[in-house]
Amino acid sequence: MIKARPVTIKDIAKQLNISPSTVSRALRDHPDISPETKKAVNNLAKELDYHPNSIAQSLQKRRTNLIGVIVPEIKHDFFSAAISGIEEIAYRAGYAIIVSQSNENYEREVVNVRALLSNRVAGLLISISQSTANSDHFKLLERQKTPFVFFDRVCEDVNTSKVVVDDFDGAYTATEHLIKKGYQRIAHLAGPKHISISKKRLEGYKSALNENNMLFDERLVVYGGFNEEEGRLGFQRLFQLEQMPDAIFAVNDPVAIGAFEKIKEHGFKIPEDIALVGFSNNPVTRLIEPSLTTISQPAYEVGKRAAKLLIEQIKSGENFIPRKEVLKTELIIRNST
Repeated sequence: MIKARPVTIKDIAKQLNISPSTVSRALRDHPDISPETKKAVNNLAKELDYHPNSIAQSLQKRRTNLIGVIVPEIKHDFFSAAISGIEEIAYRAGYAIIVSQSNENYEREVVNVRALLSNRVAGLLISISQSTANSDHFKLLERQKTPFVFFDRVCEDVNTSKVVVDDFDGAYTATEHLIKKGYQRIAHLAGPKHISISKKRLEGYKSALNENNMLFDERLVVYGGFNEEEGRLGFQRLFQLEQMPDAIFAVNDPVAIGAFEKIKEHGFKIPEDIALVGFSNNPVTRLIEPSLTTISQPAYEVGKRAAKLLIEQIKSGENFIPRKEVLKTELIIRNST
């Protein structure tokens, strides 16, 4: 059986006895083409089931209508919500998205950047992995003049647009809430030392202690990653201290959930023995018992803002001036405090 080849612009031009360039301009609604010709071309294109060759178009324009999205892990509620926001804006603007995940691995992130570049994406939206300490692959994007925007986790030394939440204020609010509830020995399960959100949340924690005349104790800060296992390991280190903390502020909800499991496993009661606060407001925080006090961050809106900035940059070209947008967080008080 011989497979029929795809219909081309030349096929439409031949049937209507006009030039291929006229067909191309008619399909793009060019003002130089008469309404009658546009109608004839579009009707025949529909009848013949014509679809533009996006690969050929991308070779001509050096860009596609695709936007690449790189996130650490799709399974995390924050990133899945951010991707939904990105897709909503991209769809409205006529773009499709390709999503890849680094799995919190720097080498995989580099591979993802290069793979998306080779597919001639129009631009990239990136949230870096927890192991990314080198920004050379992002400098490559700058040299190739590929538009890109960081969201949530960013590289501060790269001059491009960024969309983040107010991590400092969120951490400050979480810590101050614990202080006002009467807790005296507040620990912090921190993220990796070099990641922007970890730094800001640690600074917010320290500032709240300082402004409430409470001494900062380095032994109460445990650095780790961003997943549940890191929360379990972090609590085990706090458990080995001579004097246990009476409250914990975790860098995010997965870390808080990991700590939550270990606190229960050791027979402690929440919040009577140890209070606990997370950061993100993942859906699971409402379902556990006791429910988790957390900082809500607008993930969907972060995705939307990042996509809007990227599309603006794509359209503006080299005239675009990078911007940083900072969104507010909100304290959600539940039973764990």
